[in-house]
Amino acid sequence: MVVPPGDDAGVFLLNPEVALVETVDVITPLVNDPFLFGRISATNSLSDIYAMGGRPLTCLAIFGFSSCDYDKEVFELVLKGAIESIHLAGATLMGGHSFEDREMKFGLSVTGIVKPGKILRKEGAQPGELLVLTKPLGSGILTTALKGGRVTEDDISEAIRWMTTLNAEASEIALSSGAGACTDITGFGLIGHAYNMIKGSRVDFHIRRKAVPLFNRVMDFVEMGITPEGAYRNLQFLREHIIFSPEITEEDLLVLSDPQTSGGLLFTIKKDRTEILDKRRLPYWVIGEVSEGSGKIRID
Repeated sequence: MVVPPGDDAGVFLLNPEVALVETVDVITPLVNDPFLFGRISATNSLSDIYAMGGRPLTCLAIFGFSSCDYDKEVFELVLKGAIESIHLAGATLMGGHSFEDREMKFGLSVTGIVKPGKILRKEGAQPGELLVLTKPLGSGILTTALKGGRVTEDDISEAIRWMTTLNAEASEIALSSGAGACTDITGFGLIGHAYNMIKGSRVDFHIRRKAVPLFNRVMDFVEMGITPEGAYRNLQFLREHIIFSPEITEEDLLVLSDPQTSGGLLFTIKKDRTEILDKRRLPYWVIGEVSEGSGKIRID
């Protein structure tokens, strides 16, 4: 074993040239369209492989549902959506397992490969490095608004497009730019995953709130009180690890704590490596920097 439990995925050394990367993730529906749900869920499951610098190879589907509540067509559409994302990743669906559940759940167990010398880890950020984010935030808030009937799927098409965008290119960019540390942003929100990168370390992450990209209307919904419970729980857990300026509002902190599905990668690079990012078509945002410290998240 090269990377034990505790990182985004486990890594097992097969030989000096190749290591296996393995992960599993399951989510409940966040959109009404079953095909889109399958695509989003599969993209979300594949993300941990990319966060480790790996390439996905094979997948097993995990499907929980109530056989009395859904038509066969719904299951087929979820699987078709998942297969589309799997094929875009260059991977193969090998099979899977279903089980009876009152609430629908779907996800993948994914096996990939990575070069032992090219493994990305969530730890390792160094003072002076920049913080780079590859997708906007706010998917949890927008899907909460969708469930509440405040928006339609067409209204949040931007967020859906990003949630179905693989982190493959972002992973390649992180590798080519010599990322010091890397993770993907999912259920713990930006500051939750950022904290996991530095807890117990001698560095702090300094995040500039206005540099963090948000999907359209996210702040509007937060100010109306339309925020997932997970954001409040994340913020409650993280408060003692956050230092923020007086200009930062509670709404700002909730947005940064918003649980994401199929979020982007967050990685650190040296300041002279941004030219590598500029040569690629993938959007990216420099949202802060790393400084000497004691494992705190500083926000202004």
